[in-house]
Amino acid sequence: MTLEERSRLETLDTALRSNNVREHIRSVVARVRERLARRKDALMSWEPFPLDLLATTLSPEIRSAWVFVLRAGADTGAERHPNSHQRMMSFEGSGDLQTGEPGKWQSNVLVSDPDAALERRWVSIPTNVWHRPVIDAAADWAVVSFHTVPAEELIEERPDDSRETGTRQMKYLKPK
Repeated sequence: MTLEERSRLETLDTALRSNNVREHIRSVVARVRERLARRKDALMSWEPFPLDLLATTLSPEIRSAWVFVLRAGADTGAERHPNSHQRMMSFEGSGDLQTGEPGKWQSNVLVSDPDAALERRWVSIPTNVWHRPVIDAAADWAVVSFHTVPAEELIEERPDDSRETGTRQMKYLKPK
């Protein structure tokens, strides 16, 4: 990790340490967890939250913030974001955010202990880098994720051999 990237993560980490911010995120986690519980076939659920909730000035490249809850025991499969650099922190629970590519995954086990080292709680995933969350079977994993595109523009891309491009894309938010 470069010093510049470490500095970005430290700024985000500091912004998330405020009690008011953590309480708001906990309320989002509760809503997203309820949504996931209602959808028995889903591996994860998500919701963006406003950046102005954070009482600090973020780098202008940070354009959206999200809460994701990933189902306990799930392997959500390979994905990447062709239009965004993702920075993700473990908020509740733990999991392995593997990066690389199918067959050559690098493990990044993340924990939610605020006293753990930054590298044990955060991962930085550059644009177009494949990643795959593998969640501990004991409990759902809640994460906070920051992206370099606005929420309505965030694209998830997954492998799909049935398509000429070899991938399929979706946006996390449906157009209104």
